[in-house]
Amino acid sequence: MQHRDQIVIQKVLSEIEIGLEMLGEASLEEFLEDEKLKRAVGMTVINIGELIKNVTEETRSTYPKIPWKAVAGMRDIAAHKYQTLRMEDVYNTVKTDFVFLQEELKEILEKETE
Repeated sequence: MQHRDQIVIQKVLSEIEIGLEMLGEASLEEFLEDEKLKRAVGMTVINIGELIKNVTEETRSTYPKIPWKAVAGMRDIAAHKYQTLRMEDVYNTVKTDFVFLQEELKEILEKETE
């Protein structure tokens, strides 16, 4: 893995932490009622997707368990179709997909730094 990819993955992990921290223990209802929180978490989703696009094809093919295209695709939806973006999907992405992505990316970094 290129050193650049390691840096990008570390930045993605940092963004995941930020998103999880911002959302905290908020219920879906609380999330949907908080415009600032929705926008902040939405921006975190965009940041993660943008960062993921910078991971080399070599790393992507080495670690096919990561849904690289889906993460980038979520970014595109959040950035370009924000008015039609379902905030329930954003909430579920953070609550479930962020945790999965975080675990997998940490595992990749551990393997690459051994």
